[in-house]
Amino acid sequence: MTKDILNLKGIKSTLAFLFILSLLQGAAIIMQAVMLAQGITNLFNGEKLSDQFLPFLLFAAAYLTRQVLVFFRDKWMNRFASESGTAIRRELLEKIFSLGPKFTQKEGTGSLVTMALEGVTQVETYLKLFLPKMLNMLLIPPMIVIYMFTLHPFSAGIVILVLPILIFFMAMLGIAAKRKADKQYESYQILSNHFVDSLRGLETLKLLGLSKDYDKNIRTVSERYRKATMSTLRIAFLSTFALDFFTSLSIAIVALFLGLNLMEGAILLGPALTILILAPEYFLPIREFGTDYHATLDGKNSMGAIGHILAIPKSDQISGQNALPAWSSEDHLAFSDLTVFHDESNHASLQDVSFSWKGYGKIGIIGASGAGKSTLIDVLGGFLTPDSCQVQVNGEWLSGFHAPSWQEQILYIPQHPYLFNDTVRNNILFYTPEAGEEALQAAIDKAGLREVIDSLPNGLDEKIGEGARMLSGGQEQRIALARAFLDDSRKILLFDEPTAHLDIETEYELKENMLPLLDDHLVFFATHRLHWMKEMDQIIVLNKGKVAEMGTHEELMMHKGHYQQLVQMQSGKMEETK
Repeated sequence: MTKDILNLKGIKSTLAFLFILSLLQGAAIIMQAVMLAQGITNLFNGEKLSDQFLPFLLFAAAYLTRQVLVFFRDKWMNRFASESGTAIRRELLEKIFSLGPKFTQKEGTGSLVTMALEGVTQVETYLKLFLPKMLNMLLIPPMIVIYMFTLHPFSAGIVILVLPILIFFMAMLGIAAKRKADKQYESYQILSNHFVDSLRGLETLKLLGLSKDYDKNIRTVSERYRKATMSTLRIAFLSTFALDFFTSLSIAIVALFLGLNLMEGAILLGPALTILILAPEYFLPIREFGTDYHATLDGKNSMGAIGHILAIPKSDQISGQNALPAWSSEDHLAFSDLTVFHDESNHASLQDVSFSWKGYGKIGIIGASGAGKSTLIDVLGGFLTPDSCQVQVNGEWLSGFHAPSWQEQILYIPQHPYLFNDTVRNNILFYTPEAGEEALQAAIDKAGLREVIDSLPNGLDEKIGEGARMLSGGQEQRIALARAFLDDSRKILLFDEPTAHLDIETEYELKENMLPLLDDHLVFFATHRLHWMKEMDQIIVLNKGKVAEMGTHEELMMHKGHYQQLVQMQSGKMEETK
C-alpha cells in the first residue's frame, strides 16, 4: 500500500465505510455457514425438509445480505475512485503546467500524456480493487478463525499454521512481480515517448526517407515492452497457482482431520460441516488480495510516478501580500544575480544576469547557439526556476517569475506554436473565446492571415492541427500572431526564436506583421537573426551564459565588442580587429 493513498480526499470516510462493511460481511459469512450446516445436519438426522424452512431462510438472508454489501461497496468504491482519479488528473496537469515546458521535455511528452490518461485510469482500478480487498483480508479471516476456535481448536490451528506459509510465498512472488512490473512500467514510458515523437515527426521522417529506420526503433522498444509484460504475467500466473495449491491443500488437511474426528466421535456433524464450509471462506479474501495485487501493480506504479511529480516543490510565488497590477508605461522591472545550472552538471546556463527596465520597450536577447537565450526566456516566463535570482516589480519582491499575476500578463510565442486539432477560427480564439467577429477579422488582417484563410476550402472553419490539414511554419506563426493581436490585455510578450525555422523571405513578410504588435508592450525577443536588433530599444548580448554587453544597436556597434563580431559573422564580413 502506497502512502499516497492516505492523502486522498475522503479516504478516512472510505476506510471507515469499508471497515464496517467488512465486519458485516464476516458476520454474514459465519451466519451463512452455520445455517447451511444446521439445515444439512437436521436432514441427515432424519428431520423433514419442511421443518428446515427457518435455517434455509436465514441462510438465504445471510447470502443476500452479503451480495447487497458487495453491491454497495462496489458502488461506493467506483464513485470514490472516479472522484479521486479526476482530482489526481487535475492536480497532475496543474503541476505539469506550473513546472513548464522544460520539465515536459525532460520527462517526455508521451510519458506525461500516458500518465495523465492511462496512468490515472490504472490508479482508479488500483483504488477500486486494493482497498476493499485489503480490509477484507485484514478483518474477515480473523473473525472466521476465532469462530472456528469455539467449535474445534485443532482445525483452527491447522488453518493458522498454513497462513504464514501462504503469506511467505505471496511475499516472495509479490517482490518478484513488483520488480517485473517496475521494468514493465519503465518500458511503457519509453514506448509512449517514442510513439508520440513518431506521430509528431511522421511526415518529416517520410520526406527524409527515414520512416523505416524509425519503424525498427519502435519495433525494438515494443518488443522490450512485450517481453516485460509476458515476464510479469508469468509471475502473476505462478502466484495464482501457488495460492490455489496451498489453500486447496490446507482445506484438504482440515477435511481429513474433521473426517477422522467424526469417525472417532470427537466432533459432531454440525460443527464439522460449519468448519468445512468456513475453511474456503477463510482463505478467499487472501486469495482475492493476492490475485488483485498483480492486477493493481500498474496502478500502484502509476500512483508512485504521479506522486513523485506532485512532490516536486513549488517555489514561493510572491512574498508580498499584493498581486501585481497590469503592466503599464509606469511599471518597473528589475532582476539581478539570475543564475541557472544544468541538472546534470555544475555548468551554468546563465550566470549573474542582471537587468532593469521601466514601462514599455523592446528588449532583444542575442548570442551564439547555447549562449542562454531560450533559458532566459523560460525563466522570464516562469517555466524554469532559477537556482538564484532577486526580482522586483514596482518595489514588490518576488522569489521568481512563477507569480500568477505575472504569468497572466504574458503572451508567449515559441519557435513552433502549437495548433490544436480544431478549426482555424477556434485556434485563433483559443485564449480569447469571447472576442467578436469584428475583432477576429481585424486580428487576421494584422497577422497577414487573410490570403492563407482565403486559400482554404472551408476558410475559418477548416480543420487544422494534428490529424488534419498541416500548415507551413510561417502560417503557424501567423496563427500565433493573430492570437496575440486578439488579446490586447496582456502587455508582456516573450518571443523565443519565433522565426528561426523560416526562410528569409517568409521572415521579412512576418516582420511587417509583427512590428505593430510590439508597440505599447514590454517585449523580450530572443533570436539569432540580428536584423531584428535595429528595432530594439535595448539589447542583451549573452556569451556562454553571461551578459557580455548591453545597449542599443548603435551603442554596441560603436563599442566594437562581442555584438559587432556577431553582426560581422552573420553578414559574412568578418574583418580582422586591430
